[in-house]
Amino acid sequence: MADNKKYSVPDFDEYIRSVEPDKKEKASAWKTAIGLQAVDGLQTSDYLKDTARKHIEGDISIDEVKKLINGYYQSKTARVPEDEETEEADKVSANIARILNEQSFAFSVTGFTSIHRRLFEGVFKFAGLIRDYDITKKEWVLRGDTVLYVNAEDLRGALEYDLKQEKEFSYKGLSIVQTVSHIARFVSDIWQIHPFGEGNTRTTAVFSIKYLRSIGFEVNNDLFADNSWYFRNALVRANYRNISKGIEPDMNFLIRFFRNLMIGENNKLKNRYMVIGAPDGWISEQHPTSTRQVPDKHPTSSPFILSLIHIIGGQQLSAKELLAAMNLKDRENFMEKYLSPAIREGFITMLYPDSLKHPHQKYLLTPKGLAIYNSKHEVPFQK
Repeated sequence: MADNKKYSVPDFDEYIRSVEPDKKEKASAWKTAIGLQAVDGLQTSDYLKDTARKHIEGDISIDEVKKLINGYYQSKTARVPEDEETEEADKVSANIARILNEQSFAFSVTGFTSIHRRLFEGVFKFAGLIRDYDITKKEWVLRGDTVLYVNAEDLRGALEYDLKQEKEFSYKGLSIVQTVSHIARFVSDIWQIHPFGEGNTRTTAVFSIKYLRSIGFEVNNDLFADNSWYFRNALVRANYRNISKGIEPDMNFLIRFFRNLMIGENNKLKNRYMVIGAPDGWISEQHPTSTRQVPDKHPTSSPFILSLIHIIGGQQLSAKELLAAMNLKDRENFMEKYLSPAIREGFITMLYPDSLKHPHQKYLLTPKGLAIYNSKHEVPFQK
């Protein structure tokens, strides 16, 4: 019979605003995990969200979450077609939350396929297995056409090549904007390989988050949670070519996503902008003549924050060093007008965020802060 029980659905954003780092990290992982199901048109159950709340609160472990979800679906005496999709969304969400809360990461073909296996174990029989057949997928954004994915016999070689190229790539000397564009291209390339029968976008998203963290970016996972369908469509447009219709691959949509993700910009992310042959009204809305393509170079709320950003630059400085560099003596005034607002608004972070009074505490720029520091290198999107 139908499950009519009322469950307590958490406000993930409230937890994310929490001062407790453990709850904040868990809530962010859960919000992303649940939001990513939208790439395949799936929705999680209220039971899963209630179980996630218990995990965030520390009442149960992630292993207990999985046991409860498995038991929930095993106990259903009557199934409806929607149950199968919801079960997939619930189980995969729990697996994503687990992986995002882990510190380990392997940048390799084995690591990539392992993420797919762990995400879809118990959901797909082919979890973690590279496909041995060719695929096409009708895409809404392409009006039913498909991206050309890598053929089956070349899949492992293509993955190995792209990962090797990225591993050997040097970011030295690149501005933050150039770095973001390169990351977007790398993610686009590994997604286009599409090594699995299903679940490629969710696997690519989790791999991308883990990779960005591993190279020092404190990315806001909420963007994947709130714009997962846009993320998928942007990947589609980045890899679609139809010369007979005059259409070339367009990276700009994906770059906008990653600029929001990595340097805190606020570009509009609208799926309708990407539709092939979109109505004229949609196109004019996307490119209004009065709107700049390059955002404000100094989107801070205070000149104090701006001066602090330029003092820190690419360094890691203690509060004492910052006071000396700025020729300030009043520490309390410095904290109130400069440092605390800069941290609160996401321009500066602590080297040891979990230990506020760490004896070796220092302060450095976040990707958002670096974007302002490097703004003299800013370049507009291609038109």
